[in-house]
Amino acid sequence: MSIRGRPKKYRIVRQDPKISLFSPRGRPGRPNEANLTIDEMEALRLTDYLGYSQKEAARSMHISQQTFSRVLRNAHKTVAEGLISGKVIKIQGGSYVISSKDDPHPQQDNPPKSPEKTKK
Repeated sequence: MSIRGRPKKYRIVRQDPKISLFSPRGRPGRPNEANLTIDEMEALRLTDYLGYSQKEAARSMHISQQTFSRVLRNAHKTVAEGLISGKVIKIQGGSYVISSKDDPHPQQDNPPKSPEKTKK
């Protein structure tokens, strides 16, 4: 069965997150989880932490401003859900490639699956 729709474009992430889990203190039992992708984390880092405009941040991640806006909106929603509901925020997954500004060939963390071509 083939994958339908347009394939996701990899987003350039300049820095791997230092943590992969953010958990509320004093929450008894095992709280539910909210999943934040690495590219959503990068969007938060660029705009909310470093103060980039959405246009600059989108250029940094090699995506359109509209796509960046959608990624950022999803990130804000996930973080708000985690904070308001006392959920664990897991930071993992997404369509991204780790790259430094000096690196012209970014390292693909989640390489795309391409069908093997056979010669006849």
